[in-house]
Amino acid sequence: MMNSIFLRRALKVVIESEPSDNPVSTAWLATAMKNIEALGYRFSPRLTREASLLSAEDFHVLYDGIVADLKVMVGAHVQYRPMYSGFPGQLMQEHDADLYLNAFYHYYTLELPHNEASDRMPLKDGRRELKVIDLGSRAEFHVLIGRIMSAKGSISETDKQDLDTAISCLENEALKETLPSTIPFKENAAFVVGSLLKHGKAEPALIGRYVKTATDVLRLAVAWSGGDTSLAEATRFRKFTRPERKLLLSLLEQSNSTTEDMLRHKQRWIRLGEILHPSEYKRRFPQCQEAFDILRNDKPFVTFNNSIELAFQSNQVWRLIDLLMQRPGEFARRLDQLARSTEHGEYVVLAFEEVINEIATPVLLQVKSHFANRPNPQKLRTFFPKGNVAKAFSIPYSLSDIPDAVCSAIVDACRQELVRRFSLLPPLGKTYIDQRLKTYLVPFSQRSASKSLRTIVRGSRVPIPEGDTIRFFTWWKEGLVDGQPTGRVDIDLSAVLYDHKWRYADHISYTNLRSSKYLVVHSGDIVSAPHGACEFIDLHIPTLVGKGVRYVVAAMQSFTLQPYCDLPECFVGWMIRRNPGSGEIFEPTTVVDKIDLAANTQVAIPVILDLAKRTVIWTDLSLTRHPDYYNNVEGNRQGMTLMGQAMTELRKPDLYDLFLLHAQARGELVESIEQAESVFAVNRGVSPYDIELIMDAYMG
Repeated sequence: MMNSIFLRRALKVVIESEPSDNPVSTAWLATAMKNIEALGYRFSPRLTREASLLSAEDFHVLYDGIVADLKVMVGAHVQYRPMYSGFPGQLMQEHDADLYLNAFYHYYTLELPHNEASDRMPLKDGRRELKVIDLGSRAEFHVLIGRIMSAKGSISETDKQDLDTAISCLENEALKETLPSTIPFKENAAFVVGSLLKHGKAEPALIGRYVKTATDVLRLAVAWSGGDTSLAEATRFRKFTRPERKLLLSLLEQSNSTTEDMLRHKQRWIRLGEILHPSEYKRRFPQCQEAFDILRNDKPFVTFNNSIELAFQSNQVWRLIDLLMQRPGEFARRLDQLARSTEHGEYVVLAFEEVINEIATPVLLQVKSHFANRPNPQKLRTFFPKGNVAKAFSIPYSLSDIPDAVCSAIVDACRQELVRRFSLLPPLGKTYIDQRLKTYLVPFSQRSASKSLRTIVRGSRVPIPEGDTIRFFTWWKEGLVDGQPTGRVDIDLSAVLYDHKWRYADHISYTNLRSSKYLVVHSGDIVSAPHGACEFIDLHIPTLVGKGVRYVVAAMQSFTLQPYCDLPECFVGWMIRRNPGSGEIFEPTTVVDKIDLAANTQVAIPVILDLAKRTVIWTDLSLTRHPDYYNNVEGNRQGMTLMGQAMTELRKPDLYDLFLLHAQARGELVESIEQAESVFAVNRGVSPYDIELIMDAYMG
C-alpha cells in the first residue's frame, strides 16, 4: 500500500527485500522494463540496479504492483470497446443513414452494432519522453505524508484517503516522527486527529496539540463521524461512547471564546449537544453547560460579528478599524469592503500595516493579488464555495472603485511583510525561476480536487504537447455501489466549440457525432455499461484554429442522472496524437492526463482548451444541473459558456510571483538552471506538481 501511494504521488517506490544470491535474470528484467515503457514510464538507473539484485519472486511482486498501479493511473486497467472500432476514420466515412440505424439498434437492444475488426497500423506518433520512476525510502515517504498533514490549505479527498491509509499502516514510533508539531489548517488537523482516533493511535496530549477552539472540537466530532471537516455540509453525528463524550467536552471546556465560537455553527452544536449530554457533566464542565444553555434557549449574546455588521451598517469607520485590528485575519478578509466604505483609505492602510504580521501567509498572498488586480477589474467575479464538490459561481463585477494609491499601498505592505517573513527561512542560494510558472496558480485549496494523473491547481494553464489531434476519452461502469444497484448508466462525453469572443461555433456529442464545419468526431453514443463502456472525441487543432475556433469546453453529463459518486468507476482524460489513425484507439503512452470523477454532481467540466495559446486550462469543475430538457450539452450550454468565460479570465496568485518573493527574501536570482542551486521550473526542481511541498514549505 505504501508503494501505491508513493508511486502515484512522487513516482518513487521503496525496495525493502534483501539482495538475492540468485537474482532475477536479465531477460526477465528487460521484458519487465519494456512492458513498463508501453505504459509511458521507465525505471531510473538507481531503481534498475536495486531491482536487478532481487530474487525472481521478490522482483515479480515489485513488478506486478507497479504495473497494476500504473495501469490505473493512466486508465489502461480496463478494456476499451467504442461503438465504432474503426474510430476515427470509420465515423468520417459512414453514411448518415447508417449512423442513425446503428444508434437506433443500440438504443433498443443495448447491444453494440456489429463492426468488422479493422486492421490498425502501428502507432506512428514517434518516441515520447518516458516518465521516470525512482528509488525511494521509508524516510522520504514519511516526509511526504508529513507535508500533506502540514499543508497550509485544504487537502483533497485523495489526500485524506492517503493520510488515513498511512496512519493505519505506520508503526507508532514512525507515526510519532511523521506527525508535525502543528497542523496549521484546521480542517486537516481535525481529519488527522479523527483518523488517529479511528485507528486507536491518538494520545490525549497529541489531541490537545491540534484542537484549540470550539470549532476545532466541532470539526473533530464531524471527522470522527466521517463527515465534511470544512463544515460546508451537515453531518449526521455518530453515537459517541461515554469516554468519547467526556473527551470532546473536556476539549471544549479548555477552548477560548467558547460561546461566541459555537454560535457560528449554532444548529450543529445543538444537534451535537443532544448526543454529548453536557448537563450530565455540568459541574465538571461548567463553561460547556453555560454555552449550550445560551444556544438552546436563544439567550442574548453579542458576538464580534454582530458588532462588525452593525458598524458597517452605520458606516462607523473608526469603530470598524478598532474592532478589526483585534482580529487581523478578519481585517484582511474585510479589507476591500472597508477600503471602499471610506474616503480615508490611507488610515485603513496604516491600521492594516499594524497587524499585518499576525495574518497568515496564504491570506496575505491572496490580498496582495486581489489589490494588484483591483484597478483593472474583470467583467465577472468568480467564487469557489467551500465544500467537497468543485463548483464555481460567477456574477457581474459591480464593486465600487478604490483609489489606485490605496491599492498600491496595500500591495506594497503585503510584499514587504512576505519578504520579511520568507527571509527567516533557510537560504536558497543562487535561484532560477522558470517564466512559464506564471501560468500555474498557487495551491490554496485542494478540498474539491479530483484524483488525477497529474494534480495541479484549478485555473492553471498547461501547454499542449506536440501533436495535431487531441483525443478525449471517458470510461464508466454500472453495477453495485454499497450493495445498491446503479441501474442502467449512460454517461455522455461532449465538447463545445467557441470563437475568441466566446460565441458558440459548434458542438460534438451523441446528438452530433461529426461536425459539418470542423474536423471533430465522436466515437458513438453508448447508453449502457454492465461491463464498462467508453466514448472518444477527436479534435484536429490546426483546422479548428484555421477556421476561427479558439476555445473548447470538454464536458461530461450523466444522462441517466446518477451522480458520479454513485458509480463503481468513472474517469475522463485526454491524449495527444500525431497520427490518430495509427495505433490502438487508447494508447497509454499518449495519455497526458486522466481524472477520476467521484463528485456528487451530474455534470463535469474537466478542462478547457485555449487553442490559440495551445494550452489546457485545468478546471476540474462540477456544474449545477439546470438543463432545459435533458441533461445533455444542449441543455447545459449556457452554464458551460459562463464557466468558460470565468475560468479563462481568472486572476489568482501564481507560482512565479510566490517563488520570486522567496528569491528576493533569501536567494540570488540567476538566468540559467546551470548556475542555480535552487530551481523552480515546470519540469525541474520544485515543479507545479509538487503541491504538498509548496503548501508546506513555501506558504508559511
